[in-house]
Amino acid sequence: MQPARKTSPEGVEYRDLNGNGVMDPFEDPRLTVEERVADLLPRLSLEEKVGLMFHTVIEAGADGTVKEAPGAISKSPTSEVVLGKHLNHFNVHALDDARMAARWYNALQAIAEQSPHGIPVTISTDPRHAFIENAGASFAAKAFSQWPEALGLAALRDADLVREFGDIARQEYVAVGIRMSLHPTLDLATEPRWARQSGTFGQDPDLVTELGVAYLLGFQGDSLGADSVACVSKHFPGGGPQKDGEDAHFPYGREQVYPGDRFADHLKPFPPVIEAGTAAIMPYYGMPIDLEIDGEKIEEVGFGYNKQIVTGLLREKLGFDGVVLSDWELVNDNHVGDQVLPARAWGVEHLTPHERVQRIIEAGTDQFGGEESVELLLDLVRDGRVSEARIDESAARLLAVKFRLGLFDNPYVDEEAAAVTVGRKDFRDAGYAAQAKSVTVLQNGTDGLAPVLPLAPAAATGEGARRRVYVENLAPEAAAGLGEVVDRPEDADVAVVRLLAPFDPRSDLFLESWFHQGSLDFQPGLVSRLARIAAACPLVVDVVLDRPAVLTPLLPFASAVVGSYGTNDHALVDALTGTIAPVGKLPFDLPRSMEQVRRHAEDVPGYDDPLFPFGHGLTLR
Repeated sequence: MQPARKTSPEGVEYRDLNGNGVMDPFEDPRLTVEERVADLLPRLSLEEKVGLMFHTVIEAGADGTVKEAPGAISKSPTSEVVLGKHLNHFNVHALDDARMAARWYNALQAIAEQSPHGIPVTISTDPRHAFIENAGASFAAKAFSQWPEALGLAALRDADLVREFGDIARQEYVAVGIRMSLHPTLDLATEPRWARQSGTFGQDPDLVTELGVAYLLGFQGDSLGADSVACVSKHFPGGGPQKDGEDAHFPYGREQVYPGDRFADHLKPFPPVIEAGTAAIMPYYGMPIDLEIDGEKIEEVGFGYNKQIVTGLLREKLGFDGVVLSDWELVNDNHVGDQVLPARAWGVEHLTPHERVQRIIEAGTDQFGGEESVELLLDLVRDGRVSEARIDESAARLLAVKFRLGLFDNPYVDEEAAAVTVGRKDFRDAGYAAQAKSVTVLQNGTDGLAPVLPLAPAAATGEGARRRVYVENLAPEAAAGLGEVVDRPEDADVAVVRLLAPFDPRSDLFLESWFHQGSLDFQPGLVSRLARIAAACPLVVDVVLDRPAVLTPLLPFASAVVGSYGTNDHALVDALTGTIAPVGKLPFDLPRSMEQVRRHAEDVPGYDDPLFPFGHGLTLR
């Protein structure tokens, strides 16, 4: 689908976005971004400018149509939010098929053309190239090429590979119309109970900084342009040190603490990413407790509400003049079905929605994530509590990103090209190799247990062809690559068991069941059962480390223990057999016990005496 294009008297092709038959300066592709913004901004009504400042969830029809009714999570029909409320920034959720995703995106842009100035839509997404399916944080790859979680990229310690991943993800995103990534996540994984670690590059501020910049350059390029995906780097000023590891999505996790006085470590990745040109930055939900910066006590309100952080630190001290996008649903409670998740108005719960919007604007934020309540901001402007000049300041920043991305000149995508590009074989092959390589060998024989890795592949002559293998949580077709699968450990030559890192299941609040929080201890019954398997045959355990786990009880009887961070069963088998050599290094310390975790300061990277330290990883011979 392509819009009708016109040619000016000077012979310049342009899109007549406001339908007046004239190539206005904002429609002129020859002019600078600054000139085009300066021309368009005064033309916009207050309602159009306010609409730019809201960035909510949208859902796509599986058949490529737009949804003209509220969805499972999206709040309003598509035409209502685009034409009635003038919104044109949307965070998309499920996209199962590339061709249908592109078709839906083009249909959405066609609706946006009907708005008074044809402002094109910007589609954003949480990460969707790995394994974890969590509507509040990330999506499984499905049609897209599948890679390890960010922790797995960190385990590879390869900035060039991270930039290659970013470039591949960029191509797949652009093919279906996704032009903004709500990532990279630059938080430090210093609190092992925290639920968001899988999306980080680990605990070390230097590694996080190096890989964060490489990631950004892969998505945006050296400068933001028509082939870029604009990055929203998050969560400023570092979201890792959550009190007791609880997540700030939820009221019990609102506090962010710095008992080790390591605020500077958590801030460290942001200045280099700003220097590299990140299009936007997202402050975290967390509410800082007892935090001082340069001798100034920081107000104990959520970072999105905090003028000292957004204006004082980010804009004035660090010099960031790009878009500041709030995290999701700071203003209104989120009602999904019969469930309610309270607004993340941490520290300002007593304020009305109007007062919350005003506080966020005064803090220096440009855009409200997860909200579509434009009437609140319109009321504030009409009542004189927020000036239209302040609205113009944010609207100009938001329009500039759209112009730099080339959306005003042609926002449409090619459905056929999308079907070919997304999940392309070489992209999938690169992701698969990264999955296998990122596997981290933690133990391979010790204290009388002989090394068992690498296991000879079943296709080999000799041992691998004769081996009988008992497996748990490993697909039979993948396990066949290790040998003949048997039903009992007693009949096996080796056992391979995959485990998720432990967590405490919770489900009373919306989204809560998708977040892995709480204890890192395996249940005693599981440990006892694994010990019985190990008594029957050598045992190989893979622990999926979406966050650290206490592996201490497994070490006395497991012949080999490996960690993975997003690795499918076939790629794991390739790693265990050495078909693709596993070279991963731990992106964080693994603690010896939960007692050690409870004694540990939430903001400090690593332990004095970990079970396995950051950077540990054995090499298979």
